[in-house]
Amino acid sequence: MTANFTSPASALRRFTLMVSGEDAIDAGLDQNEPPSGLPQERFLLGDRLPIAPVMLLGQSDLSVDPNEIIACLQPVHLHATRDHLILMAQSQIDLTVNESANLLQVALPFIEEDFGVKVLFQGQRDWFIPAGPFASLATHSIDQAHGRNIDWWMPRDTSEIGIAKLWRKLQNEIQMLWHIDPVNEEREQRGYPSINSLWISGIGKLADIQAPKFLGNTSQIYGDHPLLAGLAKYLGIPQQNEIHFSDLQNTFAWIERPESIWDNLRSALLSHELDEIEIIDFPKGQARHRIFTAKDLNKKSWAFWKKSEPLTWSEIISA
Repeated sequence: MTANFTSPASALRRFTLMVSGEDAIDAGLDQNEPPSGLPQERFLLGDRLPIAPVMLLGQSDLSVDPNEIIACLQPVHLHATRDHLILMAQSQIDLTVNESANLLQVALPFIEEDFGVKVLFQGQRDWFIPAGPFASLATHSIDQAHGRNIDWWMPRDTSEIGIAKLWRKLQNEIQMLWHIDPVNEEREQRGYPSINSLWISGIGKLADIQAPKFLGNTSQIYGDHPLLAGLAKYLGIPQQNEIHFSDLQNTFAWIERPESIWDNLRSALLSHELDEIEIIDFPKGQARHRIFTAKDLNKKSWAFWKKSEPLTWSEIISA
């Protein structure tokens, strides 16, 4: 396979596809502390990772102060193993709108007392609040921490000592409240995991966003990840969950199963609807840009008399 490994400015009709990557832990690299963010989070938002305000912007109609530091609070399930706790992904807990509202109602006085401010917005899975005294915490998104021993991924102090301890105190109070809450009694009767803890992450402000420059020339963003709606609104770019294959030129996509669209993209190149496809992935946690044109779609072979076979998605992404 040959492909252009650079990503120059181009007036050609390009479709850009970003593929979720692994962090340094998954890549097997030694770390003295948890890596800050998943590579795709850092790529889209910059190293300060203001995930909470971006998600708030995408989920609400609120006018978000670009200089206000905001935190995201998420009701979660911590699964107990023999010697540690594992954070479950939100997609695994099936939290309903009513359950979320009832759990927040119970926890709200404790949250607003410790934060010193009122909750800004409640979504089904995500609650947003000015970070207040917790603004300096180092945190990790559920996307990064789920399925892992939470001991290493809990919030940590940075510039001010004792803030993580204050958070754990509030977290423990809420855990005790929810342990006896009717919401969890009903969930357990239905065979669903209890909502037994609260996760904080994404602390930052919109002014900290450092989006990749090429998005400024993008006419459409595709994908349903919670970050995309807010980032698109911040950048003033239209966004929708489903890809319109009749409108691929100068668009960007980040979707859960990129292999499912490769045949469509390949057809668009071969039919000259597109001039090139840029694939951005993150081997060993580092961003890699590759440009594919129609001539790059088939395997290279020394047996020149044989018809070349098309590259599969797995061959492209594993190269």
